[in-house]
Amino acid sequence: MAPAYADSRRSRRVVSPRRAAAMVLVLGALALAAYYCFYSDVAVQFLGMEEEEAQKERNETKSFLLPLYPKARQGRALREFGDIKLAAKRVDDGGGGRKATKKLQAKGATSAGTNSTVLLPIKGNVFPDGQYYTSIFVGNPPRPYFLDVDTGSDLTWIQCDAPCTNCAKGPHPLYKPTKEKIVPPRDSLCQELQGDQNYCETCKQCDYEIEYADRSSSMGVLAKDDMHLITTNGGREKLDYVFGCAYDQQGQLLFSPAKTDGILGLSSAAISLPSQLASKGIISNVFGHCITREANGGGYMFLGDEYVPRWGLTWAPIRGGLDNLYHTEAHNVNYGDQQLSLHGQAGNSVQVIFDSGSSYTYLPEEIYKNIVAAIKNDSPSFVQDDSDTTLPLCWKADSSVRHLGDVKQFFKPLNLHFGKRWFFVPKTFTILPDDYLILSDKGNVCLGLLNGTEINHGSTIIVGDVSLRGKLVVYDNERRQIGWANSECTKPQSQKGFPFFL
Repeated sequence: MAPAYADSRRSRRVVSPRRAAAMVLVLGALALAAYYCFYSDVAVQFLGMEEEEAQKERNETKSFLLPLYPKARQGRALREFGDIKLAAKRVDDGGGGRKATKKLQAKGATSAGTNSTVLLPIKGNVFPDGQYYTSIFVGNPPRPYFLDVDTGSDLTWIQCDAPCTNCAKGPHPLYKPTKEKIVPPRDSLCQELQGDQNYCETCKQCDYEIEYADRSSSMGVLAKDDMHLITTNGGREKLDYVFGCAYDQQGQLLFSPAKTDGILGLSSAAISLPSQLASKGIISNVFGHCITREANGGGYMFLGDEYVPRWGLTWAPIRGGLDNLYHTEAHNVNYGDQQLSLHGQAGNSVQVIFDSGSSYTYLPEEIYKNIVAAIKNDSPSFVQDDSDTTLPLCWKADSSVRHLGDVKQFFKPLNLHFGKRWFFVPKTFTILPDDYLILSDKGNVCLGLLNGTEINHGSTIIVGDVSLRGKLVVYDNERRQIGWANSECTKPQSQKGFPFFL
């Protein structure tokens, strides 16, 4: 009897394969849920947010939303070839000027005032205009100005009559400053912009000159006037805002389309718009933009953190540097299954800059040439059309091309890998063929990935507008990180709560 009982007991302990598989699936689901709740970027932040959220609930929450505007199609000269506006400040030292190397440190939001969020619509397109812009209101009474949204520029500037020496024809009358609006050299933002070596005790104004990577430039004086912002809940904010009164534009800035009045500086510098708002306690030093992939362009941007999703974003740390640009570092770069690297560089890491002031995406020369070679190998029937000057490389297909969907199967995604979350989930910024191809007026397929040596950035990837479309991109200067997530960019949503399962 005893042996039979023992055999029966052992047989009841055997687990069927179906039950074992079910148990593995349940345990896997629990492990995945635990990972998202305790190890993902957002969850880790969320666990430390309870006290911050409680404080926000005690304050009145306001939001500002800026649209990105679509523009009427019009011809452009040089800027159709791709425009990049990574700025180097040149300040007047009485001897022809010098490039400023002092980094402007942005200050965090003060405890005074209400922590709000500004939401603005964005208009524009990659081709043919090559830029996205939004509208701000300055002065008393407030007057609108359309400004090019530029994360690669420190200073916001508006074309002005001071008087104007060289100005492009914009959509609005030139800003005309009064004498009391001119910023004196003793102003702290002027001193940070120019550096201690350029402080002029006898000067009556703060002069500046900005030189861009495309060799264009803008010269002017700093001015201070009221900026008017409307919150999404109907409230209003007014602040003394320091910006450039630009009276002398050179180069491509004189060919700017008639839809913009200047540039909106969104870098991490103390003089940028987000930093000035944060220093006055109006917003936290966080902003983001979302540019639609639709042909007519557009989208929105926000200033403040109310529209930052609590989950679903991929984050990468912002690396420090001598400038105030949004640098990060990709550990690996792949075109399809092909891993790309820079010859003679330790490891496969590549510096990456997110720049909404650049129309197209720029690559280190070696990576650029490898991608071009791979495209030609995968698409032998494509013939380069040198007569098409839309971009440096345009191909004629062997059949009529009406939409990118007709040919994008011949191209592969470009993946920038920024490490991994925990052990196995990759942090990847994916640039699909839709995010780097342009269909020209001649029906050719043009490559929106350009050789960075043309703008003296031979070892850096600069992610421009063409590759920022279809993504919500967040610049968090408080935590020094950049985040992104795929989005249709049609309607911003204020994110609250945190579900257990994602």
